[in-house]
Amino acid sequence: MAKDDKQKSLLERLGESQVWKSIIRSGVPRTRRQRMHAILGSVFLHLHPARLPKHAVKVGYTWCMGGLSFFLFVLLTITGILLMFYYRPTVEYAYTDIIDLTEQVPLGMMRELHRWAAHAMVLIVWLHMLRVFMTGSYKPPREFNWGVGVLLMTMTLFLSFTGYLLPWDQLAIWAVTVGTNMARAHPFIGHEGPGASLLAIGDINLVHMGSDVRFALLGGRFVGEATLLRFYVLHCIAVPFIMMIFLAIHFWRIRKDGGISGPL
Repeated sequence: MAKDDKQKSLLERLGESQVWKSIIRSGVPRTRRQRMHAILGSVFLHLHPARLPKHAVKVGYTWCMGGLSFFLFVLLTITGILLMFYYRPTVEYAYTDIIDLTEQVPLGMMRELHRWAAHAMVLIVWLHMLRVFMTGSYKPPREFNWGVGVLLMTMTLFLSFTGYLLPWDQLAIWAVTVGTNMARAHPFIGHEGPGASLLAIGDINLVHMGSDVRFALLGGRFVGEATLLRFYVLHCIAVPFIMMIFLAIHFWRIRKDGGISGPL
């Protein structure tokens, strides 16, 4: 005899509701096939593997470094958006706005959360890469995803570099001065780097002091308001947007490669 509505559990009634079916497109999954169908049919779950091997859920194997890196990225995105409401990327206000965010806001919570989460993300991303390397998870067929991971690590470091200038204090200004001076020695795109002289049309050098990567980063020849604005746009919009695309590719590729790689 079929159960009446009073005898059915809350989960069963939820699974039979029109709201659930409009989102999940199926009832409450009870079999392996139904669970796989529910994952494949959900925009929130389709990047997740339908099945996970036992080693993938052992904390001692992955140490959750990939998940922690993504969690910190989400935390940085949320705190960064909140900070954008108050921070003004101008020479006149940048430093005083950071002081206000640190000293006037109770415990300087948003700024310190953002700052320490950024430090933690750099550390954990490095540890994640180390774990992947030590367990051989970069080997075929996962070498493409290893390359994507290296790009994500590079973007993480670049986010830290661009965010370093935003407080607009002496430490930040001189650190960015040193960093951008190093960029002018970059191969091909730095006017003092190897290969720059090869990029020329006749006697006209395409890469020179006024057109190389250092000039593009600074918005001029010296660190100034144009530099602050460029680093602000790179830090808050351009790099995070590109990073989200590569994160989606990274997660999708993990799923297509059969989930987390096994122990050596």
